[in-house]
Amino acid sequence: MGIFTKPIGPVFLKDTSEVDTYIEKLKDLLPKAEGENINLIQKKLNIATAGKYGESNIAFELKNSGMDMYILHDIYLEYGGLSAQIDYLVITRKHTYIIECKNLIGNIEIDSTGAFIRKYGFSGKSIKECIYSPITQNQRHMQVLKEVRKNSKRNFISKMMFEKNFDNNYHSIVVLANPKTCLNIKYAPEEIKQQVIRADQLIAYIKKKDAESGDGMSNEAMLELAEFYLGQNKPERSDYTKEYEKLLHDTSQNNAPVSQKEPKNDLNHKEILSEQPVSANHNSETYKGDAAKRLKEYRLKQSRAERIKPYYIFNDAQMEDLLNKKPRTKEDLLKVSGFGKVKVEKYGEEIIKILSSSCFSDG
Repeated sequence: MGIFTKPIGPVFLKDTSEVDTYIEKLKDLLPKAEGENINLIQKKLNIATAGKYGESNIAFELKNSGMDMYILHDIYLEYGGLSAQIDYLVITRKHTYIIECKNLIGNIEIDSTGAFIRKYGFSGKSIKECIYSPITQNQRHMQVLKEVRKNSKRNFISKMMFEKNFDNNYHSIVVLANPKTCLNIKYAPEEIKQQVIRADQLIAYIKKKDAESGDGMSNEAMLELAEFYLGQNKPERSDYTKEYEKLLHDTSQNNAPVSQKEPKNDLNHKEILSEQPVSANHNSETYKGDAAKRLKEYRLKQSRAERIKPYYIFNDAQMEDLLNKKPRTKEDLLKVSGFGKVKVEKYGEEIIKILSSSCFSDG
């Protein structure tokens, strides 16, 4: 870091998670469930809640690191039919860290082949089982992230240089977030030892890794890189959405009267469907269309003023989230995908004015 570089500390550009919405939806759905769906929804709720707790442990470590870094929580990227849900993307002056959080019950041992073995007690019995390697899982995430960033490069030479330096600049970390978990890596391959740590070792690991490198990025370069990945984030993660929609469908089917579970596909049924009023939806679409047009105009004007790409301000997926959630305050705007404290302070007032105008005030 240069002598005149202003410290920024840890900054969360995105600290919200789609899992929060997913948990709330499951809680609302649980009282409506019957039979086997009750246990299924409760199981998924327990898993999601445990994952959220583990991620909060990592957030605590990052917030109290005292390091200059930009942090993106729960980033969902897509490229070429592949997807990656990254628990934490941490950008320091020296490196970018892709963090996979695991909040596992029991202790973890990694053997000489790199296999992950979990040991825990259940109903008085000692259980020993192999689990899917989080190293492999995070490598897939790394590959998607790599392709997303490389695809943004303008020419062959910049793409080639990015690929050449990728392994030096980007690092995968698997963090065991359960404070009660013991980690045994005595016999693990050296490459894996460098990638698996406990949550309380995370900051020491990052500091050591950064100290091994030379000059780092400026504040502006760090922010630009962080905002690039934030701009690539896809709101409404497809895995959570599809999973919830299936649970909702199954619950609705089980709770509906027998005559409603499989409606007859006859003429009368079609006539009933065709007679449903559409004016309310039509008005809503009119409002959204007007607001979307004005948001795009503001985005273009602002991007030209700052000499940056429009999607750095907000991309189309984030604009759709704005239109759906209609934030009225800066606090509301923080709940929109891609809007952290820095971006809200910078653009929030104008965006809220656009969304709160008379043509979009249908509630």
